[in-house]
Amino acid sequence: MTARTDRLLLANAIMGQFLTGVATRIFSISLPTLASVLNTDILAISWAVIAYQLAGISLSVVFGRLGDIHGRHVIYGLGFAIMTASSLLCGLASSATQLILFRFIQGLGAAMISSATRVLAMEAMPEGSEGRANGYMTMGFHSGLLIGPPLGGFVIDLLDWRWIFFLLVPMGLTGVILTILRAKGGRTTSTGRAPSIDYLGAALLIVLTVTLTLLLDRRSAETIGAERTGVLALVFGATVLGFLAHERRSVNPVVNLSLFKIRMFTFSIVSLLLIATTTSVLGFLMPFYIQDVLHFAPSFMGLIFLAAPVFTIGLATVSGQLTDRIGPRAPASIGVLATMGAFAIGLFLRMDSHWILPTIMLGLVGVGSGFFNTPNQAAIIGSVPREYRGFATGMVQTIFGISALLGISLGGVLLTLAFRYYAGAADAMPSAEHPGAFVAAMNVTYSACLVLMIVALLASFMRGGTKIEAASSAT
Repeated sequence: MTARTDRLLLANAIMGQFLTGVATRIFSISLPTLASVLNTDILAISWAVIAYQLAGISLSVVFGRLGDIHGRHVIYGLGFAIMTASSLLCGLASSATQLILFRFIQGLGAAMISSATRVLAMEAMPEGSEGRANGYMTMGFHSGLLIGPPLGGFVIDLLDWRWIFFLLVPMGLTGVILTILRAKGGRTTSTGRAPSIDYLGAALLIVLTVTLTLLLDRRSAETIGAERTGVLALVFGATVLGFLAHERRSVNPVVNLSLFKIRMFTFSIVSLLLIATTTSVLGFLMPFYIQDVLHFAPSFMGLIFLAAPVFTIGLATVSGQLTDRIGPRAPASIGVLATMGAFAIGLFLRMDSHWILPTIMLGLVGVGSGFFNTPNQAAIIGSVPREYRGFATGMVQTIFGISALLGISLGGVLLTLAFRYYAGAADAMPSAEHPGAFVAAMNVTYSACLVLMIVALLASFMRGGTKIEAASSAT
């Protein structure tokens, strides 16, 4: 920590969050274009999304722990360099196979950046400023999410699809330069002799998260097939048992299980998992409702979806200041309550609802994210021993990734079961061709999410403490 703000380091951390936010969203809107120009189908091109997710989910914790041991600036700067090079390669790709490979490499770079940004921001600011530091990080990432879609659409329409990747190159180079400048002119800390790396634990964790990702991602399940999915489930179960047994015996585990004895850390993780999963369900279902049931154009739907990031960006620093003053419990719980309000409105959506209702829902989700993410992530990272803050940051990224996939899977299952009940057909698949059954099934799905949000609220209250304090050790 420092007595005054290290502005160069803070700017570097914000750049990392902004770049990963832009890279995430600018690619998503280009999928139909990429499928067409690369002469492939949407299922095949979706593996470019899966490859990026796999790298982030499986390696964020590992890179975070490596940063704890060997220094975050090396991992962070290398992440920017990999993002820069892989973005250039993605723009030069001539086939879907090449694009998938380069996107995986891009995901590696994003994982290295994401594993360090929030810790670097906290290190750049004075003691007791954890909330404000994470507020800047939330604002930076969601600014990237906000700018990504319109920027990507503009580039594809006026230039060429390759430029959605080429535009990331100067951003990545800026990050490399800022990291080099900070490494030359900034503080250095000595942690003594670096502990050994738990290579076996890291390998088991990668296998664990890869198999879980493939099990949860519906596109992966469709490609792999039911029989192989069953085998993957067995591999996942065996890996969980082996990983837990190994980590208990390891002298320097990649996942120190004793960290989960820290009340603020554990309940913050639980509340993050639940709220991220349920908001993923809402984000998955809402486009179908707006476009296929209410019959609004995609461009108008894009404007409606701006409500969430606008509120999140505007409230992130406010909730950060509240966190520093009164602790994380109150602002995070306000965020959960706001998100619960969104799902409560979702129970009353109808086939002919006014567009203002889904807009209010998304606005409340944005308010919830603005109040929840900053204090919750500050609690997760700030409550663990300082030598494990990189690991905690990696956990945040992994939880977000798994929750996104879990939300889509959960939303699909609940919607299908409820749709078949209301449609009166045992093998019916959810479709807006039967809008009454679809909307009723969506209401049921949102009611289930509301129940999960109640559990998230309880977890938020149970995190305890009014101030974020780092644990002295992880024994």
